[in-house]
Amino acid sequence: MILTLYWGSASPFVRKVFAVARELGVADEIAIRDSAAHPVERDARIKAFNPLAKVPAAETRDGTPLYDSRVICEFLDATQGGDLFPAPGPARWTALRRQALADGCLDAALLIRYETLVRPEEHQWLLWVEKQREKVFDALDAMAADVPGPDCHDIGAISVACALGWLDFRFPDLDWRDGRSALADWQAGFDTRPAMAATRPHA
Repeated sequence: MILTLYWGSASPFVRKVFAVARELGVADEIAIRDSAAHPVERDARIKAFNPLAKVPAAETRDGTPLYDSRVICEFLDATQGGDLFPAPGPARWTALRRQALADGCLDAALLIRYETLVRPEEHQWLLWVEKQREKVFDALDAMAADVPGPDCHDIGAISVACALGWLDFRFPDLDWRDGRSALADWQAGFDTRPAMAATRPHA
């Protein structure tokens, strides 16, 4: 086994790790451990790998802990001789920027979900939710202005696709495709890649 991984079936960050693993052909070499990540009821099993008790959290064969998805994905690509993280230069900075934007979009969307589902209703802050939605839509507009090319399947493209897929999964009424037809068309095509089709989120 390359890694032991604490995971969550609905986590977009875990999906990114498994999409990378499938692109590299090593998904079967990752051992899965059950976990129940939660922003309040922190899972002590995950905390043993990651003091933040967040998934994905991994341990390498030699006992090195790895977190978060960005680190785990780069570890897999580097150790398996992949090309999902371009060499230093313009292509790498573009890929890493797209990954950062996609992850930030997910962070804002997760905060909305936590605020509306985890926080007691009487303590929910609607302005907070509104401002996180602004971040999500600003990120979507930036993605729409920077759609990956048809042959691009690097970590930036994978990250964007995972973010958009999770918005479909958790926020089906968001209608992110409205006014972003090029991004929508790209997502529809990219999501047919075997690595993406095999890792679609489920509850």
